Amino acid sequence: MARVPLIQEQEHPELAEVIEKFRTGRRGKLINIYRMLLNAPPLAASWFNHSNAVRWKTTLSGRLREIVIIRMGHLTGSQYVLRQHVPSLALADGLSLAECDALADWRGREFFSASERAVLAYADTMTRDVVVPDAVFAEVARHFNAREIVELTVLIGTYNMNARVLQALELDLEPLAP
Repeated sequence: MARVPLIQEQEHPELAEVIEKFRTGRRGKLINIYRMLLNAPPLAASWFNHSNAVRWKTTLSGRLREIVIIRMGHLTGSQYVLRQHVPSLALADGLSLAECDALADWRGREFFSASERAVLAYADTMTRDVVVPDAVFAEVARHFNAREIVELTVLIGTYNMNARVLQALELDLEPLAP
């Protein structure tokens, strides 16, 4: 059970405009993360805009983006993130269910390219250790340009923030689609 109330839109007509923006940007639904964040409307709007920029306004491929997001879900134990992305978003961006499952323990699995492995090691290090050793960063830099490195770093940082907020507030999972 969420530790803060999830906003019921019918009880907050003053939020109708922002709720419609969120609904439009999230496949027609007001998902729980925004129902929770709407307890602080300016932060909800900022989160929405930032998340959209991180996910849709970068040069990263959808596949790489989903690899990072799903790995972050596994690393942080964020069932909310995993349910949001697997299977629908991940499959749409070219991952198989086997690849999604392999992201729980990707080392020793043969699904991922050298550049994807460099990113996975980077995500693991940023999340577990915070400080990234030169060798881990150098491997990422072998495969990606400066813009892509910034985009990857912000994506990883964003999903670390996301998981910490969701875990601390114990956000309820979305119901499974029928």
